[in-house]
Amino acid sequence: MTRAVARAAARFALLMLAVSFLTFFLVSVSPIDPVQANVGQAAYAAMSPERRAQLAERWDAGTPVLERYGAWLADAVRGDLGESLRFNAPVAEVVGERLGNSALLLASSWLIAGAAGLALGVAAGARRGSWVDRAVCAYCYLLSATPTFWIALVALMVFSVYLGWFPLGFSVPIGAAGAVPLAERLYHMALPALVLSLTGVANVALHTREKTIDVLGSEFVRFARSRGEGTGAVVRRHGLRNLVLPALTLQCAQIGEVVGGSILVEQVFSYPGLGQAAVTAALGGDAPLLVGIALATAALVFAGNVLADVLSRVIDPRLRGEVR
Repeated sequence: MTRAVARAAARFALLMLAVSFLTFFLVSVSPIDPVQANVGQAAYAAMSPERRAQLAERWDAGTPVLERYGAWLADAVRGDLGESLRFNAPVAEVVGERLGNSALLLASSWLIAGAAGLALGVAAGARRGSWVDRAVCAYCYLLSATPTFWIALVALMVFSVYLGWFPLGFSVPIGAAGAVPLAERLYHMALPALVLSLTGVANVALHTREKTIDVLGSEFVRFARSRGEGTGAVVRRHGLRNLVLPALTLQCAQIGEVVGGSILVEQVFSYPGLGQAAVTAALGGDAPLLVGIALATAALVFAGNVLADVLSRVIDPRLRGEVR
């Protein structure tokens, strides 16, 4: 156990180093000028060359990437992730606030996608060749071929503009001041969460369908059927344990896709989360904030993989070496 924890910690540290350096490098080769992007074109055109040079020096715009990364890394080891150019606030504060807004959205959409994918996959696999199976497969293929932002735009137009069931966007009502009730936040989050959950349903459903077909064709299922058990009873008593584990592992591995999809969904719904902050930082050449967001998302993906491994060992004792 100690060796496993040490290996996981070493992999995590290397992942953070690789992600931070790669983000710094990509920002350095970007054609976006952080000075011009953050002060605006009109102000930049009216600015003297001396003032432009001062701002570039203050924001390290002309500093070589290795020098910038070394200085940032030295501060990051001490817990200082730098200052955001766009938000004029510490990066840790901005990331923490935006991650707090996105946490409930990401968690709810992840759970909805996993539960819906498992249910649809079991239903399709248990009724292979029926209209249910064909409908589920067609639905999953259609989802896989449809861009997330297009689904979000259609959902916004239909359910917010035409029907008026949901607000047009944002995480709280426009002009709201002070504490906002949780019910109001959930109401604003409902439609973005449902749209985001659609991105993860197809993979889990199709994978679970294939596993269900394999389980129903196994010898112990044929023995259970010979005793008079129906398909529903066989799936509930003998199949779910074998189906939950691969679906859960796949769902935990898809955390990265959920985080990536949230960037597009948050932009469409103007939801002030981590994804929208990433787009704002990218358009402004805000390297410190981009690195902070990249590290936060990489940590989420790493945690998802670790969670998948832990839950797999909890559900299936054979993975712990208890059954030989």
